[in-house]
Amino acid sequence: MRFTTEARAAAEELWEKSKRHRFIQELQAGTLAPEVFRYYLLQDRYYLEQFAKIHQKAAELAKQEEEKQLFLAGVTGLEEAEIAVREGFFKELGITDEEIASAPIAPTAYHYTTHMYSELLSGSTARTAAALLPCYWLYQEIGEHLIESGSSHPLYQRWIETYDSEGYREGVDRQRELTDRLAESVATEERQSMLQGFLISSYQEWKFWEMAYVQETWEDSACIHII
Repeated sequence: MRFTTEARAAAEELWEKSKRHRFIQELQAGTLAPEVFRYYLLQDRYYLEQFAKIHQKAAELAKQEEEKQLFLAGVTGLEEAEIAVREGFFKELGITDEEIASAPIAPTAYHYTTHMYSELLSGSTARTAAALLPCYWLYQEIGEHLIESGSSHPLYQRWIETYDSEGYREGVDRQRELTDRLAESVATEERQSMLQGFLISSYQEWKFWEMAYVQETWEDSACIHII
């Protein structure tokens, strides 16, 4: 069985929780509070910045040139699509550079990116690819689900459309191909570590929605500011 087929089946319950989360439901209905979406964008900006850095570091670890280029393609896709779209949203919502710089990193955003860095520091490109994949793939499934009815809120509709495009699907397919290729060359124990990393990322994706919805903070946010 292909690794991504096995991993997707194992993560089914977690992915369904993401799809049914109130953040997603209210975004689709057009009733999601603007301040919640704003908070989500600020935390996602930090997440995507780290996501791109991990791709670059993974490319440096890659032993095969084609694998290196697939990791780098993920960076290019982020720069050209997701990050560019968010910059447009920031402008529309009046999010300033000063606000971005002063926004504390939420616990879940910190823990999620720390998990992916941990997989990177294992020295395994296979484990790193598996940890990165849920972000790509789950968003594609959410986009395909939401596009059927869309959102009455123009800004939220634009967000949905970001993840339901041919270019985005091609990017997801590319990352799945990379992950499956790397899984074929590892021992059973490392493949199990890949699956664990994939599931932890899937869990953190679910928690990311909740983090945004409640506008999560550190218990002592006055003293803790992570840059």
